[in-house]
Amino acid sequence: MSTSFFSRRPLLLTLARWAGAVALGSAALGALAQQTVTLLNVSYDPTRELYVDYNAAFTKYWKAKTGQDVSIKQSHGGSGKQARSVIDGLDADVVTLALAGDIDAISRNGGWLAKDWQKRLPHNSAPYNSTIIFAVRAGNPKGIKDWDDLIRPDIQVITPNPKTSGGARWNYLAAWEFAKRKYGSEAKAKAFVAKLYANVPILDTGARGSTITFAQRGQGDVLIAWENEAYLLGKEFGAKFDVVAPPLSILAEPPVAVVDRNVDKKGTRAVAEEYLKYLYSEEGQDIAGKNFYRPAISEKAKAKYAQQFAKIQLFTIEQAFGGWEQADKAHFADGGSFDQIYTKK
Repeated sequence: MSTSFFSRRPLLLTLARWAGAVALGSAALGALAQQTVTLLNVSYDPTRELYVDYNAAFTKYWKAKTGQDVSIKQSHGGSGKQARSVIDGLDADVVTLALAGDIDAISRNGGWLAKDWQKRLPHNSAPYNSTIIFAVRAGNPKGIKDWDDLIRPDIQVITPNPKTSGGARWNYLAAWEFAKRKYGSEAKAKAFVAKLYANVPILDTGARGSTITFAQRGQGDVLIAWENEAYLLGKEFGAKFDVVAPPLSILAEPPVAVVDRNVDKKGTRAVAEEYLKYLYSEEGQDIAGKNFYRPAISEKAKAKYAQQFAKIQLFTIEQAFGGWEQADKAHFADGGSFDQIYTKK
């Protein structure tokens, strides 16, 4: 028996309603794609130029992939100070800080992100590397070549405060390990670092503040700096400064992480996770190299930018100090070696 129009009517109505729901769903997805999502990247001082370039590339990538506009806001300061701001409630979607210990502190103090955050991305969540070198006045009038020169009585050293700056902690530990290897004991390393900090006239809160003190205010004979920051001085100021790479320094691995509690509250997890993953892409790695960071993943980017970096013997925080937890306790916690050797001026 054939089916009449009237017997088919419920099915037709159901199909019509389904088609309408699909249309409404597509419209909703289209509207969602048109909404601008905003991310806050809380970073440390010397990454300003890096993320200006990277954010422009990522917003273009994300728009092409999803149709959605993304606006990325930046916050910069000393890495330790930035970590404290997130712990105190700064609404960061991602953190791109100077050292793993600062992100660990965010995890410990309030559970803002998972304890295993460093396992989420390749290379211990450090998409680019750096090291610690020196910037000096043009022509290197004081003849500074190695860490030993920084304790001479005629030298003024500019470096930030390791209580607030992640870069300053890398500086401090690089100097400590140099002295330990050269002079043979922790006690002699401590005495060496005490002499070095006796030559420091001012401790800024962050690495960029120290760069300004050295480059714009004209203080000091030598700036202990992130490698990218030292090369940036040459790029920005031309012939006013020279870069000196000591034979031995520390491998600095600035890590990145999504702040779980904030992205889940704000509904930004998908774009925040992609924002950090894209740092590992060929474009992200190329942008890192262009901004004087050492690409950690891409062999193509490593080869492209190899010639701009000095050949330095690099040691890791694990090799020399047993990792950041031990280094923090021994050197930067209240009563640690820095408190013992530094007298406020």
